[in-house]
Amino acid sequence: MCRSIKTLRPPVLPEEATEDDIRAAALQYVRKVSGFRAPAAHNREVFDHAVDAIATATAELLAGLEVRGAPRRAG
Repeated sequence: MCRSIKTLRPPVLPEEATEDDIRAAALQYVRKVSGFRAPAAHNREVFDHAVDAIATATAELLAGLEVRGAPRRAG
């Protein structure tokens, strides 16, 4: 799968993932799935929309996860 995407939750990442961390992971995922490092102009809108949607889903996932031994994050 996407080996360059790092885990974004504690204890692997000791601090909270930033928006930049989440967006970078989403971008890597979309690049891997689409096969495009940078889309052509006619695919830019759908590519960017996918990155946004995956970044949003990732942020929601991280906010809702409960990690044993770690305090629950504020939503």
